Amino acid sequence: MADISPSRWDDQSAVPEVVVGRLPQYVRVLKELLSDGVEVANSQQLGQQLQVTPAQIRKDLSYFGRFGKQGRGYSVRRLLDELQQILGLNEQWNVVVVGVGRLGKAILSYPGFTPDGFHIVAALDNNPSLIGQEVEGVKVRAVEELDAVVKAQNITIAVVAVPVRFTQQVIDKLVECGIRAILNYAPTSPQVPESVKIRSIDPVLSLQSMTYYLTNGSE
Repeated sequence: MADISPSRWDDQSAVPEVVVGRLPQYVRVLKELLSDGVEVANSQQLGQQLQVTPAQIRKDLSYFGRFGKQGRGYSVRRLLDELQQILGLNEQWNVVVVGVGRLGKAILSYPGFTPDGFHIVAALDNNPSLIGQEVEGVKVRAVEELDAVVKAQNITIAVVAVPVRFTQQVIDKLVECGIRAILNYAPTSPQVPESVKIRSIDPVLSLQSMTYYLTNGSE
């Protein structure tokens, strides 16, 4: 069994974003393997699960240190623990949802955040009919209370589910309040400082990229 001895890398900016984006996929596959009783896996097995070459997996892991000896496989449990630590998934992250319309309510009701350490502790909206209500046990507060809520609940991550016309304004306010990680569901590309990490989810763009292959693919 390979010995996993990752070092603490000195320059996190040297890790390509595409590599960081793959790490959660590795975590998911390792969890599945562990639940199936698999104790040791090699890069070939991981690559088959992720549709990534074994060489790419070894290269991805090499950014974070030495993760074992070639040809001997990885301890699934130990590799999973290390990747969770690298991603900060062994910590608790408090999250605020801004926008409690249909999408916001769906996000609040989604049970998949908590097991990975993401706790939605606050929700905000500017609709007077929603303010004061509880959604999935979370009381909806006024957007004007954002700064106080962020500080009082030690919130570090925001999920934005507001209409497009309000998105940039809301994100500007989140940045002012010290939020440095934002998940944006609005179909737009907000501007943020370099110190802020933002990820946008737009299913229409994903569908449009797939129709390219349907239109131009071979029979």
